Amino acid sequence: MTGETALLSSLPARKADAGEATAGAGVAGAAFTVTATQRIEDVEAVWRALEAEGVESPGQNYDFIRLWVRERGIPQHNQLYLVGSLGGVPLALIALQRRQRFGISVMTWFPGAHVGCLAPLVDREGVAALGPEGRRALWSAMMGQVSGADAVYLRAVPQESDGFSGLFDELGSAVAVDTLYRGRFASWEECDRLQRSRTRRKHDRQQSERLAALGSVDFDEMRNGEDIGEAIATMFRHRSARFKQMGIRDTFALGNIAAFYRAALAPDSGVDVRLHVLRLDGEIVATRYNIVHGDRMFCLISSMSDDPDIQAGSPGKQCLLRVMQSVFDAGMRVFDMGAGLTDEKRHWCNEQIVLRQHYVALTWRGRIAAAAHQRFQAARARMKADRRFLTLRRTLGKVLNRKSWQG
Repeated sequence: MTGETALLSSLPARKADAGEATAGAGVAGAAFTVTATQRIEDVEAVWRALEAEGVESPGQNYDFIRLWVRERGIPQHNQLYLVGSLGGVPLALIALQRRQRFGISVMTWFPGAHVGCLAPLVDREGVAALGPEGRRALWSAMMGQVSGADAVYLRAVPQESDGFSGLFDELGSAVAVDTLYRGRFASWEECDRLQRSRTRRKHDRQQSERLAALGSVDFDEMRNGEDIGEAIATMFRHRSARFKQMGIRDTFALGNIAAFYRAALAPDSGVDVRLHVLRLDGEIVATRYNIVHGDRMFCLISSMSDDPDIQAGSPGKQCLLRVMQSVFDAGMRVFDMGAGLTDEKRHWCNEQIVLRQHYVALTWRGRIAAAAHQRFQAARARMKADRRFLTLRRTLGKVLNRKSWQG
């Protein structure tokens, strides 16, 4: 890490620099040191040391964010990396991107909603040992080095991290908005025993038979460097059709986000990608795009054919069944399926974690925007829990989307 004397008092488009500041009471009278830089390379050593203990999201992986910055072409002056230390020992790292929203300058996570959750990368035991007042001082010292923005907005932060609860409670103000779903099992045998009832097994078998009646079924796992052009193209084509059917915008087509997911599959990307593919008579009918870190697998994209005849065999569910059967016996211990309840998450996930949006206002405009956004998020969470509203939203979305496509 660099140790230049200039402090990041602003974030203009200029040569990157880094600086340190002492702020906030630490433990037993010690003080926290915060280093800020606009160059991701400056924090690589600290980042890799912290993530070696395990991550809650691909967004906490150094190689994932480095690739994201490169492929998305994020200007260096819109990047900020903060490291909070105590007694020379790094305790937390926060990586932020500056964005403009309705005239408000906001520092927020790089990948946003493209990963299930995001959080500061921390030494869990060290941060837990600080206690509430120590953590408040740590987060205050780190947020004190953010400038050139009206607010810091940290979406989808888990309330619990590997058994440590409340590590981020003192980080600004927060509102609970969603739930993260994971399957955590020692083996496929344990997963099968705990998550599948006799009725569930019978149902899965019947779906498998219906799919097999349509042709020869094959399941494959593809990795970085393999010939994945056809699989990726088919996956995004299936997703686009699904978005259109649901009446929502194609999030992968916006700004060519799909290019990042293709780049991550390169052999030298540093990101460990596992692409699970289900084929029917050689044709891809379902796909799951996953990223692996240690013994954890994170599913970022799932897709399946929109052919009504093929859907009768539930290719998406059959692909997921084969994923679950294979990954836990291959050494995985956690399979992260992201936020938001679906039937597949209800069937397979035995772990639920509350996700919260965190806000740190830095200016009077930031305070107004943060307060308004918090109220919006709380109202949105209530509406999402109301099935009547969800049905109405989907119906209206389909009508509007149909008109936009016809126009």
